[in-house]
Amino acid sequence: MGRRKVLALAAPALALALTLSACGGGGGGGQLPKADTKAGVNDINPQPESNIKKGGTLQFPIDSPSANWNQNEVDGNDVASARLSNTVEPWVFTENADASLTANKDIVTSVEQTSTSPQVIEYKINPKAKWSNGRAFSWEDFQAQWKAMNGSNKAYQVTGTVGYENIGSVEKGSDDQDVKVTFSKPFGEWKSLFSPLYPKELNSDPTEFNTGWVDAPKITGAAFKIGKIDQTAKTVQVVADPNWWGDKPYLDAILFKVMSRPSMPDAMASGAIDVADTNALLDAITRYKSMPNVTLHQAVAPDTAHLTLNGGQGRILADQKLRQAVFKAVDRQSIANAEIGKITPNPPALNNHIYAQGTKEYQDNAGDLKFNLDQAKKDLDALGWKQNGQYRSKDGKELDLTYVSSSTPASEDTGKILQQQLGAAGIKVTINAVPTADFFSKYVIVGNFDLTTFRWTAGSTPMSGSKGIYTLDFKDPTDTQQNYGHVGSQAINDAFDKAVGELDDTKRAQQANDIDKQLWEIAGELPLYQLPGAVATKKNVANYGAMGFATNPIDYAKIGFTNS
Repeated sequence: MGRRKVLALAAPALALALTLSACGGGGGGGQLPKADTKAGVNDINPQPESNIKKGGTLQFPIDSPSANWNQNEVDGNDVASARLSNTVEPWVFTENADASLTANKDIVTSVEQTSTSPQVIEYKINPKAKWSNGRAFSWEDFQAQWKAMNGSNKAYQVTGTVGYENIGSVEKGSDDQDVKVTFSKPFGEWKSLFSPLYPKELNSDPTEFNTGWVDAPKITGAAFKIGKIDQTAKTVQVVADPNWWGDKPYLDAILFKVMSRPSMPDAMASGAIDVADTNALLDAITRYKSMPNVTLHQAVAPDTAHLTLNGGQGRILADQKLRQAVFKAVDRQSIANAEIGKITPNPPALNNHIYAQGTKEYQDNAGDLKFNLDQAKKDLDALGWKQNGQYRSKDGKELDLTYVSSSTPASEDTGKILQQQLGAAGIKVTINAVPTADFFSKYVIVGNFDLTTFRWTAGSTPMSGSKGIYTLDFKDPTDTQQNYGHVGSQAINDAFDKAVGELDDTKRAQQANDIDKQLWEIAGELPLYQLPGAVATKKNVANYGAMGFATNPIDYAKIGFTNS
């Protein structure tokens, strides 16, 4: 739960692109319905059981096939993989619309912190809980996941070790369904752990962990199970599991279909899909609003876009002061206006790395690193990057930054805007458009870029989700976790270690904002804007829409079709 999920910046159609293609549209045709500006609400057409019919198949579009059904493995840390995996794997804690967490009674009958010195958490597993191989959930599943995720065995290609590395032991309690987790160092966001929970068979071996579940999950333990995976058609069908011990799902099945985002409105109009994320795509929103059998939902969601700068060893942006100059040369408000201003007027730029807008902890920590073109030029001069014609150079080397684009309209158009903005400061930006399927695996994750943009989708445990992004292992530079820009400091590492160990929520939030000020100063990632959380559904879809913060996991068992 703690780790943020990645998405290619494939959604918004920028104002620049709309102008060039002469299809911007006027008035309020593409504007979203007004949403509450605070976290804590969602818009899902809630319906009681009496209004929902039993049966039916929900047709659900996703961007890509699952890269790995193990979300804890580095390749499985994307939204599409999570949406598939979360239909068939259990979560110990689930998110609510207000970003709080609730113990999942289908999996654990109780969870209690029984001691603070040392910190001990006791989980009582629901005795009805059984994996699809017939084995009962047990303390050994928790222990195996801790051993795989705590960083002690580098053969496990984990997305992050946060929280698990703080655990000293996972032991059997009074019986096999009693789990005692003892921390060697306190961990405030302990509710983020073991969600999702995987069977010990997955975690017992690094090879199985890394690649054993690439094609399909071998063991499941939720309301749905795998029906059919069609690699040719790029569809995944999950069906209601008759052995599920909790409330039975309303749906007979969910059919996930891989399709491009621009094609989704046509698919909705033809009946090929029942729901669709709008991803702030202007044309899609305009069309959904005009469809008589479709409802457009909106709620504040922790879905943020940012610019990552690669400050790795030997890179041109390894110089912190140069990265700061780049920050000052980027007009983030103009980018926000261009990206989402057509659909949500006057969108504010994002000014926090850790907290999303709408949460009570959010505050503006950008300080002196906001847009200031004149100061950016002065800083570049002081660094020895002198203007020679159109661009700057130093020691015979031109200041040329490679922006890697995911070959999607928004990513490409963001690159064009950055070319203009940074060009005004004398910085050359060369765009390298790469196949979307290769964007993360061959470029972002391996650090093959100077600049790039993509989205983070966060969860209800922001410190857990941020630590792996903004800290670095200075003993093992190859262990980047999610810090794709290779920018960090020992001071930031130490501050995160202290903050994640703080058990008081208020104190931890203050420490988090203090860290955020350091993140601005070190200038490795530039927050841009927060996307409006808008989802289109057929009018007869119940209990699903704009989920807000309640996305980990989506409660698929509650989704259904209304009687009328």
